[in-house]
Amino acid sequence: MTTTYAALLRGINVGGNKKLPMAELRTLLEGLGHDGVRTYLQSGQAVFASGHGDEESLAAELAEAIEKRFGFTVDVIVRDHAYLTAIADNCPFPAAELEGKQLHVTYYSAPVAEDRFADIDQVAYLPEEFRLGDRALYLYAPDGLGRSKLAAELSRPRLNKGLIATSRNWNTVLKLVELTGS
Repeated sequence: MTTTYAALLRGINVGGNKKLPMAELRTLLEGLGHDGVRTYLQSGQAVFASGHGDEESLAAELAEAIEKRFGFTVDVIVRDHAYLTAIADNCPFPAAELEGKQLHVTYYSAPVAEDRFADIDQVAYLPEEFRLGDRALYLYAPDGLGRSKLAAELSRPRLNKGLIATSRNWNTVLKLVELTGS
């Protein structure tokens, strides 16, 4: 049985660091035996179909192949269409009423317990807010991610210790649902 996945690569093609051309990423994924390979934007999203492996093993396989081919490590999270759809469908914020730059999802490599964020005084950051989901965190930042004080707090290493975490704006969240569903 073939499943369609999205690979989310963390921290590539940002500020001239870890340059990974999307054409080469597509070739690499095809070389790993995946079908229907497509990329989205330059910031590290690829969609592919695979009949072998699971999310964790596919992420590890891709991370290893990138390191071997390009000589640098990249954190990779792989999620299937059903998961991506559930993340979009279960958004605790009124996504249809917001601009894509106001809503973000941080995808985590493993489940995250609420107590990890217990020290954050959410009231101090209003109107910014966050909510946890299934291996994800939803962030409402009305002035965008670049101006968000809450986003800066949420990205502190102590809060993400032991996890791979990578964020996408709502437009990308929806596009990945669309691309993995077609």
